[in-house]
Amino acid sequence: MNKITRKGLLRTPLLWIKRALILLLCLWVGGILLFSFLPVPFSAVMVERQVSAWLTGDFGYVAHSDWVPMSEISSPMALAVMAAEDQKFPEHWGFDVAAIQSVLDKDGGKMRGASTLSQQTAKNLFLWDGRSWVRKGLEAGLTVGIETVWTKRRILTVYLNIVEFGDGVFGVEQAAQHFFHKPASRLTASQAALLAAVLPNPHLFKVNAPSAYVLRRQQWILRQMSQLGGESFLREHKLH
Repeated sequence: MNKITRKGLLRTPLLWIKRALILLLCLWVGGILLFSFLPVPFSAVMVERQVSAWLTGDFGYVAHSDWVPMSEISSPMALAVMAAEDQKFPEHWGFDVAAIQSVLDKDGGKMRGASTLSQQTAKNLFLWDGRSWVRKGLEAGLTVGIETVWTKRRILTVYLNIVEFGDGVFGVEQAAQHFFHKPASRLTASQAALLAAVLPNPHLFKVNAPSAYVLRRQQWILRQMSQLGGESFLREHKLH
């Protein structure tokens, strides 16, 4: 095999990889632009969960969410996720630098915690689940993208519509219907805080069978919602 042939064989896979990366980048950029005003039909995490269920033979599993605008989500629900997950959400540009530094100092560089709602939205919508520096790097780039193009209200709306609250339960509307038999617009502060309390790990913590830890976290979230200022906090930052 001559040198020209060997170079050709090496170049072909690299060319396809390059094309695949360009296509993926175009899909991400297009998604950021389109979903700045269009409802999100599904997320990457939903697809991952569905495919995983099929591969394990669970054909009854359905990853599904019902999109609702912010006007059809109760104020306590919007406030609860910020109180629980990201109290500096209206102020930061996608990253809570102080929280990230605290985690790095405490855990010696381990990749856990300190994710803002913007980062979680970018990861859930466009990326796979799990922990790696590659995924974290892509997440950072996508976070900058949505923070640049979307408003904070839009980020919060998308987050609430795609976040996972339990096995196959995605988005606040489906969660409200599944656990409380009511629309998201009628969720009370207590119910919203309970939903937010399971978000660190909705597969371990259950809304319909809350552990003592989840109930304590629910009460802590309710106190934080009050300390943030309640609905006036949402109005001040034009989030609801």
